[in-house]
Amino acid sequence: MRLDVEFRRLRAVMAFAALLICVRAMALPGVDPGIEDLKKRVAAASAGERPRLCVQIAQRQLAELSRLYAASEDEQAQPALADVVAFSELARDYSIQARKQQKQTEIAVREMTRKLTELMHTLGHDEQPPVKDAITRLQRVRDDLLASMFSKGVK
Repeated sequence: MRLDVEFRRLRAVMAFAALLICVRAMALPGVDPGIEDLKKRVAAASAGERPRLCVQIAQRQLAELSRLYAASEDEQAQPALADVVAFSELARDYSIQARKQQKQTEIAVREMTRKLTELMHTLGHDEQPPVKDAITRLQRVRDDLLASMFSKGVK
């Protein structure tokens, strides 16, 4: 009887482990769409889905930007920096227009602003101006989102 109970427990543990392996295999990075694929999907996405896609693109470009600056590839980092700003602004525009994802977009832009500020402090004085400009523009994006979310009604 005791051997039967242990066998059942072992089968349950093995089934759980197999389920975990399947879930992890589905979340592999190779399955994740690339930045160019996400850019193509923005045009075809619904109005409510566009802000989330634009934020994803901006976040991925920010990660790429950090990698490029760490590797001292400042020239290659400029297009990634431009994409961070451009897609953050698009996310703002789409979320305000659709009145969806405003809070999530604002939170994501705030986090990207913080990361850019940290990155800027690691750069030399000559490399800082484009990043400062990007931070200023992202702060404007946040201000616009907050104004849209908390606008006072006309009396």
